[in-house]
Amino acid sequence: MGYSRFALLCGLIFLVLNTVYGDVSYSIPEEMKRGSVIGNIAKDLGLDLGRLSARKARIDTEDNNVQYCGINLNTGDLVVQERIDREGLCAKKASCVLKQELVLENPLELHRITIRVQDINDNSPQFKEDSLKIEIRESAVKGARFLLGEAHDGDIGENSVQGYSLQQNDHFKLNVNTKGGGRKYGELVLDKELDREDKKEIMLLLTAFDGGSPQRSGTVVIHVTVLDANDNVPVFSQTVYKASLPENSPLDTLVITVSATDADEGLNSEITYGFDHVSDENNNVFSLHSKTGEVRVAGSIDYEKMSAYEMQISAKDGLGLVSYATLIIEITDINDNAPVIHLKSLTNPIPENVSPGTEVGIINVQDRDSENNRQVRCSIQQNVPFKLVPSIKNYYSLVTTGQLDRELVSDYNITITATDEGSPPLSSSKTVQLSVADINDNPPVFEEQSYSAYVTENNKPGSTLCSVTARDPDWRQNGTVIYSLLAGEVNGAPVSSYLSVNGDTGVIHAVRSFDYEQFRSFKVHVMARDNGSPPLSSNVTVSVFISDVNDNSPQILYPAPEGNSFMTELVPKAAHGGSLVSKVIAVDADSGQNAWLSYQIVKSTDPGLFTIGVHSGEIRTQRDISESDSMKQNLIVSVKDNGQPSLSATCSMYLLISDNLAEVPELKDISYDEKNSKLTSYLIIALVSVSTFFLTFIIIILGVRFCRRRKPRLLFDGAVAIPSAYLPPNYADVDGTGTLRSAYNYDAYLTTGSRTSDFKFVTSYNDNTLPADQTLRKSPSDFAEVFGDYDGSPEVGTHFISMHSCSAS
Repeated sequence: MGYSRFALLCGLIFLVLNTVYGDVSYSIPEEMKRGSVIGNIAKDLGLDLGRLSARKARIDTEDNNVQYCGINLNTGDLVVQERIDREGLCAKKASCVLKQELVLENPLELHRITIRVQDINDNSPQFKEDSLKIEIRESAVKGARFLLGEAHDGDIGENSVQGYSLQQNDHFKLNVNTKGGGRKYGELVLDKELDREDKKEIMLLLTAFDGGSPQRSGTVVIHVTVLDANDNVPVFSQTVYKASLPENSPLDTLVITVSATDADEGLNSEITYGFDHVSDENNNVFSLHSKTGEVRVAGSIDYEKMSAYEMQISAKDGLGLVSYATLIIEITDINDNAPVIHLKSLTNPIPENVSPGTEVGIINVQDRDSENNRQVRCSIQQNVPFKLVPSIKNYYSLVTTGQLDRELVSDYNITITATDEGSPPLSSSKTVQLSVADINDNPPVFEEQSYSAYVTENNKPGSTLCSVTARDPDWRQNGTVIYSLLAGEVNGAPVSSYLSVNGDTGVIHAVRSFDYEQFRSFKVHVMARDNGSPPLSSNVTVSVFISDVNDNSPQILYPAPEGNSFMTELVPKAAHGGSLVSKVIAVDADSGQNAWLSYQIVKSTDPGLFTIGVHSGEIRTQRDISESDSMKQNLIVSVKDNGQPSLSATCSMYLLISDNLAEVPELKDISYDEKNSKLTSYLIIALVSVSTFFLTFIIIILGVRFCRRRKPRLLFDGAVAIPSAYLPPNYADVDGTGTLRSAYNYDAYLTTGSRTSDFKFVTSYNDNTLPADQTLRKSPSDFAEVFGDYDGSPEVGTHFISMHSCSAS
């Protein structure tokens, strides 16, 4: 019946018992394979299976020794993780309980797990010695009993030693008895008297067997030597000896002295002491003097490993008679174990924006001592924004107490100190390194509130203008600054067509060549953005100033440079010295001293007859005109700016000294130099060809005449007014140069008839003079409004011979 009950108990893999505190108990057989399922702890405790991983579910031991069990986070099963040997854990204790803890975080929960380890028959009975030597006097009577050594079986209950059997022989039989505690031992009973002369020695085989399934057994050889009679056994002074011993007692410390007496005399009364049976865990801890019976410390005494020792001591006389006594040694605890700090969980790194009171770690403190020696106080230093909050049992939560800022402190070394209440108290400390993770909470900041860049016009595309620098105190990608141009326009064009910025270095480059005459300065906005999520940015204004370069030659407006014709001015013969003859009008698109113009006659027919204003360009007579002066006067005028290096332009002006048109020589004879002779021939040919069609358009020309009300008219039929030179757009007078302040404009008139007609010199008119403050940005139609309804037809120009040329350098 006992065997059936035990088999049924071992057949159950687990038995779940829920406690009122949410604890759970299981019962399992020892020596289960690793990975075997003990039970579904998630189901038994009513836990959410899907949150086991998030809550960092794990199995801990109360004393932080071997972790025999683990938890499958996917199924919630409690599984065997290490070999569970009941004999190694509990020795001969009837009840073997393995205590584990299930720890859950967020929030912290602690569930105690009690695992009752059931014994299986995995140990065979063993005798202390391979052979037992017994000496029996031949005078022993039938029925005499001789105590045999007890077989030891590491198992308990039905799996321990249940009986003995003796090999069949002629003299002895076996009697099995039970000691206190249920241990069985055998007695050799003399069934037939011995005769030393017949047989001096007898060899017997003793077998011990247990009650497990399958059954296990062990044997020992009994060597019986037949002696003379010895009828008294040693007797101990006490059946049970008890002693108390502090842990960590030094070696060779006397624990207790046992004693036994033998009524026999001589050799039969000499007693030898020894340990009858000592378990493996108690072996070599104590020594017993075989003659004096002194028990001394022979090994390390640790209360935390073993709090009490129980041993069997034998006393044997010289002829082999033996008796036994029990020795119990109680170990007292001293405060010899400092608290041990275990970091069970740590959130590292922690974001710098966590709110105060956030749990960042779980600390467990253990002390292996007992009673007051294991009471522990835990604390940390005062100069960190953290504190320890006591939680369940010996657990503490490490929480924040203030706002963190990685830019101020990026790492913390938190020293945790644990002190017990022993006498004297022991303490230990542990340093926890905690890093603060960066949050993108700082935008890039430019080193300057604004930047200015200076560049000369006509710069090379790709040239560097300046660089901007922004700093971000955040870390890694949160502190990586990328530069870019904000969208905008400069003179109606995208800003990206003018400038570019290096995204990594902030160096600003020119995309194109700048022209001071188009614009002198402009502003752009540069954005510095970090790589955080979400990104933060800041802007700065960059002002670009363009300085002028003397890259524009003076532009001569009058005499008009269009075409390759020559213009001839008439000078009255009666002109006095200082009379205004004509004026050279020029402008320069540059600014400042680059636009300051000076005029000079570089070549003339009569060097002493005419002079030109250095700054005004007015051509005047230096003296009165005499009859000896040549009628044809050729002037070459140079216009030069004040730039470095200076640029210049030249033009030719042809003057005729005459009072009427009849005195004008043949036009074909007016040739001034070899380079213009061919051009003059072309003009004469063109004039003759166009004149052929003039009569056809005479009516149209007369109609145009009435529309030109603001201009002087010819004093005879067929005269055509030729407007003053057309001023090109985009030019403006520069203050101080005086190039556009002249009140003189001139129109030449030729008759449509005979070449002997009068040539009229007409005074200038001021309504066509361009004011200095008016920019010449006008289309030809705009000039038509100023000069009259000039239609620009080819017929109008056929009777006007322009005889000037210009060149620029």
